[in-house]
Amino acid sequence: MNDGELRAFRIDVLRRCGAQDDVIPDLLAYNHCPFPKRPETELDDFPLADEAFAAAWEQYEHESRDAGAWEVLRKRLVQLRFPIRAGISADEDYRRATRKGRFDAAEGFAPGLILNRPQELELVVYPTIAGRIAVIWVSDREDFTSLVRSLSARNEPEPVPATMGACIVTGLNNWDRIAAYRRRWQSAQSGWVTEQAWNEEFRRIVPQKELYQDRFIILSRGPYSAVADDDVGMSEQEWLSRSLLIRREHEFTHYFTLRVFGAMRNNAFDELLADFLGLVRTFETYRGDLARRFLGLEDYPRYREGGRLENYRGDPPLPDDAFLVLQRLVAGAIGNLEQTATENAHLLASLQGLARLTYGLANLTLEELASDNMQDRLDRWL
Repeated sequence: MNDGELRAFRIDVLRRCGAQDDVIPDLLAYNHCPFPKRPETELDDFPLADEAFAAAWEQYEHESRDAGAWEVLRKRLVQLRFPIRAGISADEDYRRATRKGRFDAAEGFAPGLILNRPQELELVVYPTIAGRIAVIWVSDREDFTSLVRSLSARNEPEPVPATMGACIVTGLNNWDRIAAYRRRWQSAQSGWVTEQAWNEEFRRIVPQKELYQDRFIILSRGPYSAVADDDVGMSEQEWLSRSLLIRREHEFTHYFTLRVFGAMRNNAFDELLADFLGLVRTFETYRGDLARRFLGLEDYPRYREGGRLENYRGDPPLPDDAFLVLQRLVAGAIGNLEQTATENAHLLASLQGLARLTYGLANLTLEELASDNMQDRLDRWL
């Protein structure tokens, strides 16, 4: 199907969902090209091999079993030696520490970041469909906010929405990995190594960001999507346990699209896909009832105000008429995903199968995901 045929198909689906001509352009733009197509991707490559940072974080996890995650992280990530303070990212000592790896520049800011429950932090490296990645588990909400600000907002007091329970940190310069690289490089040289020689080597590796930039995930503990245990028919303990798994696998899905397609968006399509993996990995099947409740559609066609779907209206936000169509698209997509989980149950049992299915789903548009022949369109990618 060429671009013109796909556009015509999408418009037809939108009209079937009640879209009038005045909102179709908004919806086409919002749902346009969920992820750039990657025809060179080989399905047999799934799950993907680890990125370069995984080995270092495996070592951090090992050390944290004795020393505690907080001490291990403070030792490696210099941002944690600074407090959260407006304007701190422009401070010369902060810039020296984070841009040049000068940990001594943080001494004047001791004790640095203060957490309420540092002893309750956990650091675990998990296998995912996109390779292994580290997760920092946080039990205290204020601690979660502090870590997000420190590691993803340059220690600035940026707002962290109450509905935000997870954060993928990307592109963080890990000076511990750079120091380890320097030690290996120096040991391979013959004779005395000057500072100038190291500076030249450092300039050479700067473009090779995989050698020193990390990705990892910060996760909070709490009910998923702020849904109460009574609403899902579970005890508080069981629902919290399930919520942890859903949230973890949800973020692993974002990591997959980021690594495979170079994209991770605040969009209804992305959230449907991530919730799909989260639910499948947690319950070994897709719970459409929970997927609808997470997004505020448990009483569809009535939408519950305050539901999570309204967090993904886009920028600028979709107008009300278009948002109503989006609700219909999402409800249709959830129904199709229920059928997909049943018809592709053989793919749900392994990381390789899940990666193939996720890749196939990611190559669809939301209109295709909600269409009557969604499974046929998915089969083209499987």
